[in-house]
Amino acid sequence: MSAAPAAPPAADIPHLGRRLSRWLALQTMLGLGLVCAAVYGVASMTLEQHQHETLDLKQQAVLHLMTESRSAHNEAGLAHMLDDFLTGLDEMSLRITDLQGRVIYERLRIPKTPGRTLQRSFEVVLADSGQHAQAQLTLDRADDDRQLSLLAWTLALAAVGGALLVSLTGIWLVRLGLAPLRELTEQTRQLSAQDLQRRLDDSGQPQELRPLIAQFNALLERLAVAYRQMEAFNADVAHELNTPLTTLISSCELALRKPRSEAELREVLASNLEDLRRMAGIVADMLFLSQADRGQGARLAPWASLAALAHEVIDFHEAALQEADLQVVVQGDAAAEVDARLLRRALSNLLGNATRYAQRGSTITVQIGARPCAHHGGAGDVALAVLNRGPTIAPADLPRLFDRFYRADAARSQADRNHGLGLAIVAAIARMHGGRCFAESEGGFTRIGLELPDSPSPPRDSPA
Repeated sequence: MSAAPAAPPAADIPHLGRRLSRWLALQTMLGLGLVCAAVYGVASMTLEQHQHETLDLKQQAVLHLMTESRSAHNEAGLAHMLDDFLTGLDEMSLRITDLQGRVIYERLRIPKTPGRTLQRSFEVVLADSGQHAQAQLTLDRADDDRQLSLLAWTLALAAVGGALLVSLTGIWLVRLGLAPLRELTEQTRQLSAQDLQRRLDDSGQPQELRPLIAQFNALLERLAVAYRQMEAFNADVAHELNTPLTTLISSCELALRKPRSEAELREVLASNLEDLRRMAGIVADMLFLSQADRGQGARLAPWASLAALAHEVIDFHEAALQEADLQVVVQGDAAAEVDARLLRRALSNLLGNATRYAQRGSTITVQIGARPCAHHGGAGDVALAVLNRGPTIAPADLPRLFDRFYRADAARSQADRNHGLGLAIVAAIARMHGGRCFAESEGGFTRIGLELPDSPSPPRDSPA
């Protein structure tokens, strides 16, 4: 038997609240970072476009001044007009040279950041000679870079601060959102085997948790039923075994108190052997039910005539039927895939149960037939039932007839020979075939039997 896997260390167990908080913080930082990067990129492109547009405008202005100076001013007047034009434009430099490289006009601004300039070269016509010259406009981008850098720092601080604020708020919201889980944890901590009626309260719980609570409460209900059945089963087993054990102990003590003859000892041993056989029968039936509960399936094989199988069981009960002055008839027949050994045992238990409770001198009927069944997808069921005339069983007792050690009327149960597991074994055999059991009692007739599917599912292997 392999050992159970070791539990992971506490540090390796994921924490839902922390995980949600981390993912929320990461998502917030990523989202704000992308937004800030997009804002910075758009601002940078807009600023660069604005710089090029400024150079275009200044180029057009210089060309316009050169055109005006051609008719109204000499070279000195051109310089004066250009000085006026560049007044207030501290970030702008202008240099005009003729084709021989002679400087005609120059106004240079030392760039605040070397290498961060934008230049534009174009041709102009000199006013006095009509010759072509080369003009060069230079735009210092240091001020714009400083504004762009300030924007970048502002966006970065806003992203970090916003992510931190959202993360802290997210931690609080996550803790608030997980409060119902903590409440459920506290409720489950209060559950115990001493209070099988307690259930989880879904009032005030979110809609997402209510299906889980409903399933958990249904599981608790099934466990409570199973626990009560186990307690009742243990009590019934103890009661059933206590009587023969007490009888055996008392008989042995009496036999040992004084010398006994061989005949007397044989009589004591014979009585003890009867009780031992009864105990062995109880233990064997309990083992069979335990194997059925663990999922052992029936070994199915085609069986041509269930009526023939029923006659075999009737022949086995012939002595008990004659003693009870009862007759048995078989109605109908059917073929099916069954485990003949198990089905004989089920029919034997049904016939023995009917023999105990049937009215003396009456007739017991074994009914065999196929009938349609909706809960098997329209396929036919093979029904086997035993009908007897006798006391009517109360409707409240019918569903419990197949419980272990249950007797509807202990006064009529012949408890010294019947330990109350016969019909429970019938129900187990029906389940092993993929079918079900049923019980009806009305008007002085009781009908108990089982239904087997016409096309049963493959049997499950019993666990190792």
